[in-house]
Amino acid sequence: MSDKIYNVLFLCSANSARSIIAEVVLNQLGKGRFRAFSAGSQPSGAVHPLTLKVLQGQGYDTSALRSKSWEEFARPDAPQMDFVFTVCDQTAGEVCPVWPGQPLTAHWGFADPVKVEGSEQRQLDAFSQVQHQIANRLRLLLSLPLARLDRLAIKHEIDHIGKTPAEA
Repeated sequence: MSDKIYNVLFLCSANSARSIIAEVVLNQLGKGRFRAFSAGSQPSGAVHPLTLKVLQGQGYDTSALRSKSWEEFARPDAPQMDFVFTVCDQTAGEVCPVWPGQPLTAHWGFADPVKVEGSEQRQLDAFSQVQHQIANRLRLLLSLPLARLDRLAIKHEIDHIGKTPAEA
């Protein structure tokens, strides 16, 4: 088995919900095989309070989370990424920086829970649903035999995961 640790960057426009959730969940589920980061093209400057509430409610450590710009990860001294995933449609349509190391990229779109209106419970349910959808796709990523696949096969698989219904 390979001892390689894969660096993964999740991108969303505000870096306050979906990308943050993906970062936290992959860091836990990846059990040292993956090191996840998140960033935004137009970071809000704060993690959404309901993101924190959902993650904390499931026992995730949120103490070090912050909303940050994708520019941090485009610098020459930034960790070299193996994968970059956009998790919102807006960011997928933007011109991204050039990432050092030519990581594999894919779009894994999820509905924006921040846009859900109504009661706090309805909003909290939307954040929880997105967290479960993200975790499901991340489990598919974790099940891939990455050390035995070539770049083209991995690219095919991560694109396929992004097309898998988020509810799956």
